[in-house]
Amino acid sequence: MEISSTVPAVRIRDLEKIFPVHLRRRQVVALRGLSLDIPAGTVYGLLGPNGSGKSTTLKILLGLVKATSGTSEIFGVPSERVASRTDVGFLPENPYFYKFLTGAETISFYGKLCGLSGKTLRARVTELLDLVGLTEAGERRISGYSKGMLQRIGLAQAMVNDPRLLILDEPTAGVDPAGSRQIRDLILQLKARGKTILLTSHLLEQVQEVCDRVGILAKGHLVREGSLDILTGVTGQTEYIIENAAPELQEEIAKLAASRGARLVTARQPQLDLETVFLQATEAASQPGN
Repeated sequence: MEISSTVPAVRIRDLEKIFPVHLRRRQVVALRGLSLDIPAGTVYGLLGPNGSGKSTTLKILLGLVKATSGTSEIFGVPSERVASRTDVGFLPENPYFYKFLTGAETISFYGKLCGLSGKTLRARVTELLDLVGLTEAGERRISGYSKGMLQRIGLAQAMVNDPRLLILDEPTAGVDPAGSRQIRDLILQLKARGKTILLTSHLLEQVQEVCDRVGILAKGHLVREGSLDILTGVTGQTEYIIENAAPELQEEIAKLAASRGARLVTARQPQLDLETVFLQATEAASQPGN
């Protein structure tokens, strides 16, 4: 089915999820009126402290949990329908693989589950091993893989059916800095191929490196959302970078730089780091009355 480019990869409207706690005769509200759009072809970071509703949101999108109310769609198809997941690849936070299989056999196994076979499957295995940088390790049993290699083979299995949307739950959790860098580069490579990526992570510096937009959840509410430039910009301030400015010119910075022989290189808002934005948003949401 051809999808219009104006249809977002993910659309969520007024999503609410309430979990009953029968033994205690009470309810836990995991999501409260969540609404957001994820444009196709972007990398979107869904952030929040533990218990904020991130995992519940992913499970609803994947059809693993039914929402109490509200709607969610993947490329215009309601996420509770099986058809919506034909365009989705998923890497859970702690994927499990059969340790006695090699990397190539693992991808082949998931390819068969997706209906691939013969030359098509073999070509896909070769392509994915190359994509995730595991060609030389393809014939090794994954029992000998490092955490970073396991995450990359997990990305390969998520890509086996060539989905347009990838959902990655903590893709660099427990991975060393070198492995995290490889996964980061792979995410950017997949974006360049036109894939949409929805990821969760507690590593905010890495999120800031790869994400186009970010949504921050706290207590089931979406407390901040937008592009990184907007979220991290300091409002009401402008930062100037001037080239060849003499000390006297710095004293008269309010005057036109051009009149003193300097060139204005750029003017921009000072930026906060994403960690500061995250803490400000979630701490405000945790105050009494919110």
